[in-house]
Amino acid sequence: MADIKHPQSPALVHEDSDHSNDHKKDVEKGPNAAHTVVESQDHVAIHDGIHDGLIIANDDDLATLRRVPDAVPWRSYCPLPGNNTGAGGKDGQSGALAANGLTTFNSFWVYVIPLFGAYIADTRWGRFKTVCIAICIAIVGHILLIMSAIPPVIVKPNGSLACFVIALIVMGLGTGGFKSNISPLIAEQYQRSKPFVEKRPNGEHVVVDPTLTAGRIYMYFYLLTNIGALIGQITMTYAEKFVGFWLAFLLPTVVFFLSPLVLYIGRNRYVRSPPAGSVLGKSMRIFKYCARGRLSWNPITTFRRLGSDDFFERAKPSNVLREKGQLPSWMTYDDLWVDEVRRGFSACAVFAWLPIYWLTYNQLNNNLVSQAAVMNTHGLPNDVLSNLGSCFLLVIFIPLLDMVVYPALRRRGYNLSALKRIAWGFFTGSAAMIWAAVVQHYIYKTSPCGNRASSCQNADGDNVSSPLNVWIQSGSYILIAMSEIFASITALEYAFTKAPKNMRSLVMSVNLFTSALSSALGEAFVSLSADPLLVWNYASMAVLSFIAGCLFWWQFRHLDAEEDELNKLTAGHVSEKDDAARD
Repeated sequence: MADIKHPQSPALVHEDSDHSNDHKKDVEKGPNAAHTVVESQDHVAIHDGIHDGLIIANDDDLATLRRVPDAVPWRSYCPLPGNNTGAGGKDGQSGALAANGLTTFNSFWVYVIPLFGAYIADTRWGRFKTVCIAICIAIVGHILLIMSAIPPVIVKPNGSLACFVIALIVMGLGTGGFKSNISPLIAEQYQRSKPFVEKRPNGEHVVVDPTLTAGRIYMYFYLLTNIGALIGQITMTYAEKFVGFWLAFLLPTVVFFLSPLVLYIGRNRYVRSPPAGSVLGKSMRIFKYCARGRLSWNPITTFRRLGSDDFFERAKPSNVLREKGQLPSWMTYDDLWVDEVRRGFSACAVFAWLPIYWLTYNQLNNNLVSQAAVMNTHGLPNDVLSNLGSCFLLVIFIPLLDMVVYPALRRRGYNLSALKRIAWGFFTGSAAMIWAAVVQHYIYKTSPCGNRASSCQNADGDNVSSPLNVWIQSGSYILIAMSEIFASITALEYAFTKAPKNMRSLVMSVNLFTSALSSALGEAFVSLSADPLLVWNYASMAVLSFIAGCLFWWQFRHLDAEEDELNKLTAGHVSEKDDAARD
């Protein structure tokens, strides 16, 4: 490759002003920040306080040079709060119908409330303030959870249960405030948005890609979360077994009290995005404006029209002015923001397939635990692989993929893009279910009671299990862990990188909401979750996940081809002026 010259040669310099030319580069640091753009023959240098001194990659660089992530800023590690859920709902589950119902409710609740937390953060309080208030609410929930389990209360089942339910509701409200905001807050501590060229010590020129950096940030966010989960599941299990539930609930509460301290210490160091007002209303009005005349009684026709490439073009102010001569009073944004909204809606469409993936993943916490119970565990709890295996495997696989596998693929010219990784998440999830179906088949084959293995007893009334070793389940957990890295972590990355900057929490909450939808969808498969239909259960999940992965890739392969163009979009501008007016 030819040497890359720093773009300080004869150039044209554009200074930020109120009357800018059409060809001016619009890059900013924070709201309305001044900037300078220097153009050379081959490259562009942007002086905005973030990209100063960097050689911005051009199209040739993006097409030919190997891509690498940038260094993760230290302040990205600091906003992460401790584990908010503890082990209460899960480790305290007795197997009774009421406990199962509460667990199901909690799973649904904590993934619905983030929609409201995201709305408040994006429109009213901002992410940092919302996270701080949410932590205070969650702490109250933790205290109530401890109170429900202290010896004087737990001996009174009705009062203890009432306090426990209230604690779940309050903790869910706190979760809603930070679950959809903490990961965008972490990722936006890294401010570079333009890929730039860097020369490595070995003389190789590489493109430092901000999208890969966001992916790395979310991988280590997930890694630290699972380290906390791994430690918590070990310590709280023994605390509950040898002392009581009150200590099991107290341990995560003590750790959680560190969160306000961390946020207070770093309050002046964090990059904070101010709330953007009612941009959600504007984005929905854009969609409504573009959908006029495109709806049909034929759902296929409607789907094609709404998914056409020019769907959002009619809402761009430049096109409206050309057609009508004036803008509606609510249309207080520029063309670039419409492109961002289009990208955000595309991301939400990508997430529409995730409930099927989570349906497969949820087998980890229920049916696979039951499968282990009818195998030879050699004295281990039947949930040992579920509780420890998945977290432990993620702690191993995440650094392995980030530092070995992904770089090796990029060196060979294969860019495993976000949508490709999500598709592979479906396929590896399908493979995990095939493994589970085969194991279940051999359980039925080796159990003394055949396909009634879960209720098998001898003449003395003792439970009789299959002689198969429980560790043959490991293949399912390895594949599920890989699928979680491909699908779940990448979905977090995709939500952050594709959402409009002033709607990141909202798009993230849509991604989280898919878990709630999968919980509801899972009710349709409850009848398959018992003998003698468990082989069919796992086989059904495998087929669903594989078909969903194929359809997912077929539907969004065009977005994958546009990945670089979507990532290069410049942030648009929008104001709240006269938002309530009608055109």
